Amino acid sequence: MPKKAYLANYYSSEKLKYKYIKSQDAVESRRWHLLWKISLGWTIKNSAIAVGMNYDYAKEIVKKYNYLGAKGLENLKNKQPQRRGGKKALLTNSQLEKLRQDLASRPLDGGIWTGPKVARWIEKETQVGKVWHQRGWDYLKKLKYSWQSPRPRHRKGQEQEQKQFIQNLPIIVKNLEANYPEAQIELWFFDEHRVGLKPILRKVWHPLGSRPIAEVSHRYEWLYVYGFVKPQTGETLFYLIPRVNTKWLNLVYESFALDAGISEKKKVLLVEDNAGWHRSKKVKIPGGIIVEFLPAYSPEFLPAERLWTLVDEPLVNEYFETIDELEEVLVLRCNVLRDMKAEIKNLTHYHWLKFT
Repeated sequence: MPKKAYLANYYSSEKLKYKYIKSQDAVESRRWHLLWKISLGWTIKNSAIAVGMNYDYAKEIVKKYNYLGAKGLENLKNKQPQRRGGKKALLTNSQLEKLRQDLASRPLDGGIWTGPKVARWIEKETQVGKVWHQRGWDYLKKLKYSWQSPRPRHRKGQEQEQKQFIQNLPIIVKNLEANYPEAQIELWFFDEHRVGLKPILRKVWHPLGSRPIAEVSHRYEWLYVYGFVKPQTGETLFYLIPRVNTKWLNLVYESFALDAGISEKKKVLLVEDNAGWHRSKKVKIPGGIIVEFLPAYSPEFLPAERLWTLVDEPLVNEYFETIDELEEVLVLRCNVLRDMKAEIKNLTHYHWLKFT
């Protein structure tokens, strides 16, 4: 017959059961459960199996209880202070705040901040002999910085006019809905984009150990992509035109009115920039299209501008012998983009267009 394990007489069996049930710590609760089973006459081995505990570990728990009582069952992991990373931080809170302030201006060399430059800053500030470049990057991330390209903004752009445009656009749509109660009002944006035989070079993913090569031959022959986008749905319409002027713009307007299905039951508010040929008296706008111009010098408020990186993708790092070859590729690309409604909606549906 197995030998009954010895338990010091600190608590009765009922008290051990009470502590097992009432313990708020999962680790300690299991340890009390083990002792309660043993107090009922179970062997250590069977008790350990019942509570899902290793036999040797269970023997150690019993030993600690007999020697220390309830203190031997404490979950010491909860009693020890938690330290992240295991190493002392390079910068104190005050030094970190000083770094934040310095990052708001250019570094001493007049260039731009990088991970290595922040590492050099830390060396100078802390008198540490060597700080790895990675640590500079770590502290940039710690201060909630990320590597970004700036959004261009023309220096002549009037912020007040831009804000007023954003505020007025929903009102214009509502007024059109009131003026044409029987018609559906859609909001579209329009822009032109020049592409040609001058190469477009961009970074691409490429296997390590070699550098991608792009065949180039700079020639200055162009065609233009006229693009329309409806940000609410991601719908697009594209037209490939040899040049920009009022004659071709009128032709594009007519084609757009037909392709967009403009009628008595459907009107379009078309937002575009202030290009000279857009405002020419020779421009003929089809019925059903109501044109609204952006504030001057405000291309960043035109969602159609964002179409061009997508349009250019098949042209990147490629050589075309003639403009006709390039046009064939663009025709295929524009047809593909017409089916990419979800991606284009995510790209062009600006936060201030949520009213549509």
